[in-house]
Amino acid sequence: MPPFVSFQKPRWLRDLLRFLPLKSQFVLSGTVSDLQASEVSPGIVTPQTFIVNLRDALLEAGYSQVVAWDPLAGFRVLVRPGTDPAAGETLLRELGLTPVEGAAVAGPDLLGNTLRRFVERNGEPIALIVDFASRLVVRNEGLTAAEHQLFTQALVLSHQARARPAGEARKPFFNTVLWIVDKEGDLPDWLLVDNPRLRHIPVSKPDLPARRAIAASLLRGLEGGRDAAAETLDQATEAFVESTEGLLLLDLNAIAQLARVEGVAMDRIADAVRRYKVGVTEDPWLKIDRQKIREADSFIRRRVKGQAHAVTHMLDIVKRAMTGVGASRKGNRPRGVAFLAGPTGVGKTELAKTVTSLLFGDDTAYIRFDMSEFSAEHSDQRLIGAPPGYVGYDVGGELTNAIREKPFSVVLFDEIEKAHPRILDKFLQILDDGVLTSGRGDRVYFSEALIVFTSNLGIYRQDENGDRVANVMPVDPFETVQRKVASEIERHFKLVLNRPEILNRIGENIIVFDFIREDVAVQIFEQMVDATLDDLREQQLQVELAESARGSLRELCLSDLSNGGRGIRNQLEAYLINPLARALFDQDAQPGQRFEVPELSPAGLRLVSH
Repeated sequence: MPPFVSFQKPRWLRDLLRFLPLKSQFVLSGTVSDLQASEVSPGIVTPQTFIVNLRDALLEAGYSQVVAWDPLAGFRVLVRPGTDPAAGETLLRELGLTPVEGAAVAGPDLLGNTLRRFVERNGEPIALIVDFASRLVVRNEGLTAAEHQLFTQALVLSHQARARPAGEARKPFFNTVLWIVDKEGDLPDWLLVDNPRLRHIPVSKPDLPARRAIAASLLRGLEGGRDAAAETLDQATEAFVESTEGLLLLDLNAIAQLARVEGVAMDRIADAVRRYKVGVTEDPWLKIDRQKIREADSFIRRRVKGQAHAVTHMLDIVKRAMTGVGASRKGNRPRGVAFLAGPTGVGKTELAKTVTSLLFGDDTAYIRFDMSEFSAEHSDQRLIGAPPGYVGYDVGGELTNAIREKPFSVVLFDEIEKAHPRILDKFLQILDDGVLTSGRGDRVYFSEALIVFTSNLGIYRQDENGDRVANVMPVDPFETVQRKVASEIERHFKLVLNRPEILNRIGENIIVFDFIREDVAVQIFEQMVDATLDDLREQQLQVELAESARGSLRELCLSDLSNGGRGIRNQLEAYLINPLARALFDQDAQPGQRFEVPELSPAGLRLVSH
């Protein structure tokens, strides 16, 4: 942070200081385990622990001493470095405690007994911080007698406490009690709700100014940071701040430590952020064989027939993911997003598999979710994991577990229109922020993933009677198919699902596939037949199709193209693969034998041995 820029305390601390004269007790909840940005001298901001930051603020506000209690150490007086600890031990004795080396061991029962003496103590105002107060209660809905007595005392004392003037300004002070909890519900509701003498103050995650306040000081400790020009340091600071949205200051501190250990220079701080988030030492996208991607067009078209525009668009997304051109890395958004729409059996899933093969060398390495399995309202718990207290909480979510294991991946969500609308909110988080929080509270990052959706939306629509009718036909020109499908997808997201924001995040990456036309169908047919015969050759069985048999088979398989390549495959199985397998079995075919299919009809095929 540049010198002489005024530093503003966190909002929770400003709220606390404002209400100190008005409330006798406070509950602080949220990110209380995080570091806090603290201005130790004008223009010098450094991260401090929550308790140290709170101690300094209370002492500066006019409290004479600050006492802390936690289940492990018991009571101790929090003094600033260089302060004589003897005064703290005197205070502990006044409270009826027996300090040993500055601390008085005390469990929850002694905390309750000491609370009254603390609140009613005369003299200069003091504050008590009850740390890890969430651990004081085993089960909130069934308090033990000791737990009930402790919080009943706290409730009564919150009302009986009286503020007294202190200090030169004679401002009103209570002997303030501050309960530090993970979440507000960790303490009994009857202590907090409608209690005019107690205030709950949430401690939020560090915002952008808080992260920026300590980013510069952390970066100066990295390689090249001390001698960096002001402009270079400012650029690195902004990159650090923007790439750590949603992280704690503890995380920023750990990232800087990781960068120091691994020798990451200040101007490459984004690499350290990625390593911290996803555990990837080097950027895998930069290690992909670029020559392989340059030659990918012909490789993909051997597997995905008749969709030249879709192949080109998909490769553009891959190249953009590799180069980072036009991709803002703010918010950790995925490397790329594609929405593949079109009729069934035209190669949408095959294209996703082929791209995976390009990136990984294995087309089965993608993470696939069949969204027809996620049509129930609470099926989002399968993706991210059940919340605490529910069955399966310890297992985690299928999606979050998979991304944590393989952050660099292609994630395929098949038939997205069949998912419950509630799940679409999760996709919005992925596309917008690149992060999901699992049921266990872990943040899972999608910043290294390529997200692919497939859908049959737009092929059918509802007419004015609510009946399902064809929106596009195989006889329509591709330009008409493209326009009508895109229009129906837009209508579905905006009017049916009321989720136009998801469509906005996908942007121009909706890729509409064409119907399988007859010329393309012939290519698919020939490829499938040749692949079938090649498989037999690998088993040392030579099977030839006579030209007339191949022509009859072609006519049977291409008679109905409504189901695309998948329909051709089904017809091939019915008229060639199944009858051929039956004939080879009946003739007890042995390796090395040669056969011919001289004729083929809907009634079956004839197999001749040579």
